Amino acid sequence: MAKVGVILSGCGVFDGSEIHEAVCLLLVLDQSGADVVCMAPNKLSADVIDHWAQKPMAEKRNVLVESARIARGKVVDLAQVDPADFDAFILPGGFGAAKNLCDFAMSADNCCVDPQVARVLRGAQSLGKPIGLACIAPVIAARLFGETLKPSLTIGHDSATAGKIDAMGAKHRAVDATDVVVDEQNRLVTTPCYMEAKRISEAFDSIQKMVAKILEMVQQPVRV
Repeated sequence: MAKVGVILSGCGVFDGSEIHEAVCLLLVLDQSGADVVCMAPNKLSADVIDHWAQKPMAEKRNVLVESARIARGKVVDLAQVDPADFDAFILPGGFGAAKNLCDFAMSADNCCVDPQVARVLRGAQSLGKPIGLACIAPVIAARLFGETLKPSLTIGHDSATAGKIDAMGAKHRAVDATDVVVDEQNRLVTTPCYMEAKRISEAFDSIQKMVAKILEMVQQPVRV
């Protein structure tokens, strides 16, 4: 049974994890028989958005506490995670990935990645653990690995975001909503999900393909 860490960034598309993507991911992993552990950084969110009015609210919330809403309370502080204890890591999208896991939403290609996110993902990559990233989350891989590994990644067809991924040293590949880009050498799998998807069924299809490839990679470990 593969042990997969799902890194969440809060709860809600505009300030945390995209809920459809996160739930589809948890469902597909469960259907695949994986042992899933949800995790998130224990920090204040960059902002809080009223999802009905789609306007900022004058408050801050804790990313770990908000992520517990999706995880039904079972979420681990990312600071306690040892990447060696897991077979793979997957990140759903949502603006939280670009606001709380990194600051791409504010700083674009000059962004910084949260220290705990960087520690876990760099550790996983150095150990040959597969990493999956959906929607906007691939910008995190571009920032962490772009200059050194030149990974192939996708966020779909958004040329502005794609250009920033290329500026960070990665190689963007334009694909449709339900497609995946597989970087076999660097063991990274990315998919556009709601960067391109117009309905939840499309997001589900892209998640399914990403998870299938990640679990296939788990069965083909590399020597490190």
